[in-house]
Amino acid sequence: MHEFPSFMRQPANRIAVSHQSTPGVEGYVFDGAEGSQMAFWTCHQTAASAAHAHDYDEYMVVVQGCYTLIIGTERIPLQAGAEYFIRRGVLHAGEVAAGTRTIHAFGGRRAQRAAPSE
Repeated sequence: MHEFPSFMRQPANRIAVSHQSTPGVEGYVFDGAEGSQMAFWTCHQTAASAAHAHDYDEYMVVVQGCYTLIIGTERIPLQAGAEYFIRRGVLHAGEVAAGTRTIHAFGGRRAQRAAPSE
């Protein structure tokens, strides 16, 4: 499988481009009842995200490809099947290879949906 199933990629759940931290990424979001979110991202081009921190915890798993997590000076390459837990307040960035798919769970509200015309 090289893409998430169509039910996970419904237009109503598409993440707004303004809420994507990495260029060339397509994402979809689902909300938890207590304010948490799950995001499903597909990276269509090799790219990098700027260093940032959240005021909530983040869990990620790489489904396909490679995502290099950068925490301080440490570079942590995560291949398909690898997972990582990032505690709230930890400054982190990333580099992603084209074709990579990841799933992220956030302990708070991270992403906003795109407007219907976006």
